[in-house]
Amino acid sequence: MTGWEPRALTTAELVDPAPVAALAALFDNGLPAPRPGDDLPPLWHWVALPRWPVSSELGPDGHPARGTFLPPVDLPRRMFAGGEVTVHRPPKIGEPVSRRSIVDSVTEKTGRSGRFVIVVVRTVLSGADGTLLVEERQNLIYRGAGAVAEPAPAAPAVLAGTPFRRADPGWDFATDPTLLMRFSAATANPHRIHYDWPYATQVEGYPGLVVHGPLMSLALAEVLRLDHPAARVTRLAHRNLAPLFCGQPAHLHTEPRPGGATLTLAGPAGPCTSLEAEFSEEGTPHA
Repeated sequence: MTGWEPRALTTAELVDPAPVAALAALFDNGLPAPRPGDDLPPLWHWVALPRWPVSSELGPDGHPARGTFLPPVDLPRRMFAGGEVTVHRPPKIGEPVSRRSIVDSVTEKTGRSGRFVIVVVRTVLSGADGTLLVEERQNLIYRGAGAVAEPAPAAPAVLAGTPFRRADPGWDFATDPTLLMRFSAATANPHRIHYDWPYATQVEGYPGLVVHGPLMSLALAEVLRLDHPAARVTRLAHRNLAPLFCGQPAHLHTEPRPGGATLTLAGPAGPCTSLEAEFSEEGTPHA
């Protein structure tokens, strides 16, 4: 990565109502769709502030080519590993905001599966008057491709009904290729592992389409809205533990704790994503 230096990317943007409405329609979980002027639900800034890269800047995996904002890491697999979000004041839908992002660190390591690189991106959202709204850290991991399995499994069936289903206890969460495609579109995410079956299985060596890490974290944040409608979220720490593949059953579970809750999304092989939430209920003081 000789010659590459991190540079801040600062943009003036609008908390866009259109992708917010798209995500509400995708989740279809019975909650009222957020409208202009409403507080943006936790983590929904990933949808409400999309960045569409121009076609000429895309790399072979569908993401913007590395070496500009992100470092020129030479490993093919990119994974959303988790991060932390602090909410000082929720942005309002339709509100103009300033977004400043910068690569905070690049760390190369070697583990049991070989060499990998951790890239930490920090983002700050501010209001038009400079008010601090959201501070965020995102961890991205780059690894080598997996071994290609022959033959690739068949594509999963189309989902019937809402992806959220009440279970006892918790919620079941279902995915299909259409859901993944719609989430990619709502979040301006062109990463091919989420919609390109031959690429995901034959190039990067996955057994199927990969469910987005942000989608899993957002599904857990939605459980907070479903089970704690009066919650005022101040901090969310999310961590992706293992991949979930399209069509695999998943269960969302909540463990209450003082001042918040621990939420887990588990697939057939065990936990895939965890979310540590700090919040207060309406009418009670913040911790």
